[in-house]
Amino acid sequence: MPENTPRPKRSVFHKQRKEALASIPVVEARAIAKYVRISPRKARDVVNAIRGKNVGEAFQILEFSPKKAARIVYKVLRSAVANAENNFGLNIDNLYVSEAVVEDGPRMKRLWPRGRGRADILLKRFSHIKLVVRDREKEKELTIPQERGDN
Repeated sequence: MPENTPRPKRSVFHKQRKEALASIPVVEARAIAKYVRISPRKARDVVNAIRGKNVGEAFQILEFSPKKAARIVYKVLRSAVANAENNFGLNIDNLYVSEAVVEDGPRMKRLWPRGRGRADILLKRFSHIKLVVRDREKEKELTIPQERGDN
């Protein structure tokens, strides 16, 4: 680049990137709950039950599940659906749980007294719960296969 020509401002690149991102239709919304005080192993049972289900069906499964994790995942799912409706204008009736993941968070280490002056380490585990909901109708519109003209 010659020295005399001015370089485009950084904001121009940001504007172009934002315009390009805005042209892509949004088909998913997500919600993440971090540092939830429940063991990931216990939360994964509940999350596996709703993965791939319609949102209405997932709400019913969570509502009638007696587990503590079900109440937590219910709130996260409700947040993801609200994000889809309010932020991206997606139709709630077409939503399904496309991704549901429970990852390990940090662990609090506590001492547990044992016999003869010994101690064990007690791990109090945390979880990060991530749910992604997608719109089935908008997904179909994006993935309509092109008709081939084979003769």
